[in-house]
Amino acid sequence: MRIRVHGDYHLGQVLHAEEDFVILDFEGEPAKSIAERRMKQSPLKDVAGMIRSFSYAAYAALFAFTVHAADDYATLEAWADTWEHWAADAFLKGYMTAIGEAPLLPRSAASRRALLAAFTLDKAMYELAYELNNRPDWVRIPLLGIRKLIDGPW
Repeated sequence: MRIRVHGDYHLGQVLHAEEDFVILDFEGEPAKSIAERRMKQSPLKDVAGMIRSFSYAAYAALFAFTVHAADDYATLEAWADTWEHWAADAFLKGYMTAIGEAPLLPRSAASRRALLAAFTLDKAMYELAYELNNRPDWVRIPLLGIRKLIDGPW
């Protein structure tokens, strides 16, 4: 089954307000046509976007901190990876609990993992093209994500 998805879901689209979260900017990915943005898709597409966003948060902070402390990079990278892993894991567990038995996802855990891995790799490839065209200094973030996905997701 498919639904309308956010299409550009990441940490920058979520605000914490009092005891809740507010999701912003439902316009979808601006580079896509309106028809493409309106197409129904797997909700795991948005889940993949958020998972990639945790990678951006971890590595943007790591790169910013080690720009003046390059010798600390190797030590701190393990902490960035740990934070990214557990943040993504907590988000995914919360998502799976919230969606429950809704028929929007494949029934088998293996099929869900494979589909999520495919959407996450697709998102990382999109990010690679985006960074090459707009922020070449950030190209390391999607490249690291692609390498991790090829080595074996989660």
